[in-house]
Amino acid sequence: MEIKKIVNFIFELSILKKQKRSGWMLAGVNNPTSIAEHQLRAAQIGYILATMEGNKNPEKVATILLIHDNGEARIGDQNKVAARYVDKKEPELKVFAEQLEGLGEVVEQRWAQYFAEFENRSTPEGIIAKDADWLETAFQAKEYLDLGHASAQDWIDNVEKALETNSAKQIMAEMKKTKFTDWWSDLKKMTYTKLK
Repeated sequence: MEIKKIVNFIFELSILKKQKRSGWMLAGVNNPTSIAEHQLRAAQIGYILATMEGNKNPEKVATILLIHDNGEARIGDQNKVAARYVDKKEPELKVFAEQLEGLGEVVEQRWAQYFAEFENRSTPEGIIAKDADWLETAFQAKEYLDLGHASAQDWIDNVEKALETNSAKQIMAEMKKTKFTDWWSDLKKMTYTKLK
């Protein structure tokens, strides 16, 4: 474990807050969400999915989702049009492996294993994490769709076809019927007093 490497890695993570998810630009979104914003909500979705799926490790799923896009700090986010021409799998794996160097044996081994489980969907947690990653994208698409970006529907349709777990499918079905602003509609309280 090298403290200087750990410090540099933590600084590098700040790039994920600045890197925008590029696919949303194709849908006409001027200021899309960042990779870090995606990771945070995906991790929370993953935790919930893991508990819904029963006897899975929600902390492991959340951790997988918090680290799965770390390589994008160096190579950026690649949308599906770019993926038609450039395969980022190998470069992202190389970046991820380099980022792990010096973080300590436990972190290096565990995160490398988690990354592989996510990419290969080789464990129940890897499958749940991938579903959560896709679900987060669908939720973001629904927000953009409700804001008038009609082409965001394509993301929702593609995610719906890709989901594997029953829990993710249930959440997806309900999400499609819900406006992204519904969560606060019963929470708002008028604070003025009517003059007589």
